[in-house]
Amino acid sequence: MTTVEPPAGGAGGHGLVRDGHGELPRVPLLDSSPQTSLRPGACTGVGSLPHRSVHDAATFALREYDVPAIPTLPRRSPAEGMIAQALVGITGVTLGQYGSIAVDAGKLDPDAPVATDIEHDAYGGLRAFLATARARCLRGPVKWQFTGPVTLGTALTRVGAPPERAFAVAAASVRAHVAVIAHAVAEALPDSPQIVWFDEPWLGELMQPGFPIAPDPAIDLLSTAMAMLEPIATVGVHCCADADVASLLAAGPAMLSIPLHPRLADVAGYLAPFLEDGGRIAWGVVPTDGPIPTTSERSWRLLSDVWCELVNRGCDPVELRSRSLVTPACGLGVHAPDVAARVVRLTREIGRRVHDQAVASRFALGA
Repeated sequence: MTTVEPPAGGAGGHGLVRDGHGELPRVPLLDSSPQTSLRPGACTGVGSLPHRSVHDAATFALREYDVPAIPTLPRRSPAEGMIAQALVGITGVTLGQYGSIAVDAGKLDPDAPVATDIEHDAYGGLRAFLATARARCLRGPVKWQFTGPVTLGTALTRVGAPPERAFAVAAASVRAHVAVIAHAVAEALPDSPQIVWFDEPWLGELMQPGFPIAPDPAIDLLSTAMAMLEPIATVGVHCCADADVASLLAAGPAMLSIPLHPRLADVAGYLAPFLEDGGRIAWGVVPTDGPIPTTSERSWRLLSDVWCELVNRGCDPVELRSRSLVTPACGLGVHAPDVAARVVRLTREIGRRVHDQAVASRFALGA
């Protein structure tokens, strides 16, 4: 048995489901009607929240985000950590009392059924959010995310699983879990189109020597996971590390969620066609590591500077503004609840500015 820790930077009666390959619920695509479209600058969340109360977390997510984001709550239970949650139900994996994960690499089997139990402690935040949102008759988009197959497979290799088996098990586990979660969300919130991001922090190491999977198979692995949900959701990828944007986009996401950084101007040649083809970018505009800012001015200036450079290098200014969302840079699970509230407030402030600029750009173009 070996224990594994999650990567740095992360974050109704559904019963026990053992087959994640069944038919997925049919719900509207995000852009299927004007009522479900996203406004420019809409604010949503990334992964974890710091609350220990599932009710407080659900209330926060519904109140603070323009697009409510279903949270994970690793402080409430280590089982809600991103790696732990993805490993629960895999043959050969045992979750310890204090959140440690014991993996018997010899028992990992990609053909074994994956038990996805929504009633498990790993899904406390999800259950509370769905119950609260359903009681409030939530309509409109709802966003959630889950550990991606590349990150999960990498975690398994780091506890001794052979890479071929590790990534095959990871792919099967992710497929099983997200199918059940998507069904649970659709059942509880039938009027809420789903936005789903695969969380891939370890894709930041994809181009490093010794990474356990080559770039092309890694891209295929992520693309296949996203394709499974594309009929019933708007699917994207989130990476809070310094990832190769070209590789992320090669997987074919409809949304790209990345922290704001000046170097993103250097990939304008990839971002411009992505936006032109209808893609959306969720900019992580407020940092979540290091000192937390007290105002949104510095983050807004950085976003404006990056956008100016992107326009200079070929991005359409109207598309750039109209197809942008804003988020905190990464999950908020390591911060106190009052700090998390401040980060989201600053993010919303920037989102309002993005919205105003998008409206002004369209007006100027029409004039």
